[in-house]
Amino acid sequence: MRAYAADFDRCDCNTIHEEVVADVREHMPDEEALLNLADMFKVFGDSTRVKILCALQRSEMCVCDIAVLLGMTKSAISHQLRALRQTRLVKYRKDGKVVYYSLDDDHVGNIFAQGLSHVCES
Repeated sequence: MRAYAADFDRCDCNTIHEEVVADVREHMPDEEALLNLADMFKVFGDSTRVKILCALQRSEMCVCDIAVLLGMTKSAISHQLRALRQTRLVKYRKDGKVVYYSLDDDHVGNIFAQGLSHVCES
């Protein structure tokens, strides 16, 4: 965690950099996209869901396997997977009676890897 001096946390001037504001405003994603992004990042706020994503980054798994890995009930894992599916972080496929989960796409793995890399920086 980085420490910041209190003097650098605030701006004591009233200068508006109009070109910068206009450029950023022009390139800002629409409100719906930003809300969806915020919802996706909220999902990362639960350590169980992060553990599930970590496991699925390594291998496709069924609910039973994830439950054993994390020492939780299948019901609890299914609940967390529902949240991950709703934000399109995981997908599933059926093979007979077994449902296998995996990361939705390479973007999810990259987001996870980048976040982990960031928090592990020393």
